[in-house]
Amino acid sequence: MPSPNSTQSRIAAQKNAFKVAAIQMASGPNVAGNLKEAARLIERAVQDGAKLVVLPEFFAIMGMQETDKIGVREQAGSGPIQDFLSETARRNKIWLVGGSIPLQASAPGKVRNACLVYNELGEQVARYDKIHLFNLELGNEKYQEAATIEAGNQVVVVDSPFGRIGLAICYDLRFPELFRSMKDVNIIVLPAAFTATTGKVHWEFLVRARAIENLCYFVAAAQGGYHVNGRETHGHSMIVDPWGRVLDELTRGSGVVIAEVNPSYQASLRASLPALSHRILSCHPHEQVTQ
Repeated sequence: MPSPNSTQSRIAAQKNAFKVAAIQMASGPNVAGNLKEAARLIERAVQDGAKLVVLPEFFAIMGMQETDKIGVREQAGSGPIQDFLSETARRNKIWLVGGSIPLQASAPGKVRNACLVYNELGEQVARYDKIHLFNLELGNEKYQEAATIEAGNQVVVVDSPFGRIGLAICYDLRFPELFRSMKDVNIIVLPAAFTATTGKVHWEFLVRARAIENLCYFVAAAQGGYHVNGRETHGHSMIVDPWGRVLDELTRGSGVVIAEVNPSYQASLRASLPALSHRILSCHPHEQVTQ
């Protein structure tokens, strides 16, 4: 039988726990249709008890051409996509990570791939612009995000009722130094649209590695399936705990991935394995000079 103290500790930990959700979609070129589908899936997540919900990269548009997103880009602070995110967060009383959306860039023919975060009042509390731009030439697949996207240059972490949340988007996943610079975050969120080609061999390993390295929960919300434009995305949206265990996953198609985040469990892991405090950041490569 567990002792009364251990039972009380478990009950206290359960009270501190909360649910998070990752939304998976296979978005198309119609913004209104994508917003309707996003709303339906968010409502499902809320019904299941999620307090923090994450949408995938470019959830509102996956155009027939890469330039289609330029036509629906919005000015920061106004536009139908941003209005949708604000109102949805307010109506459902949740924190909503708006995947990523196309916002105005300084270059006339480009957008910023921006991840916006809204609190339960519908207020925007953070914005992260994707730093690392995807470039792939592999067989018949060619992607060059820099042709239509202007890169961001700031690492973003937002304080929330759920702890410190670090923001990243898709290709950022391959650059561990970005996540290290977030400084002891509790949760990392990653909206994504990983290609099927790279995703099937790299996606899960990278997501779980980033969670383990940072001893944090990782919420990866992906595009998943065949798109009208002919593109195929990997899907496999997942929530991973600080020990690298996949708590929930959806392989393909539209749906909701949901899991419980337990801050007490995370704290106990960090106390048992204080790897974050063992980092030595002053090391530099040294070339030995021979005489």
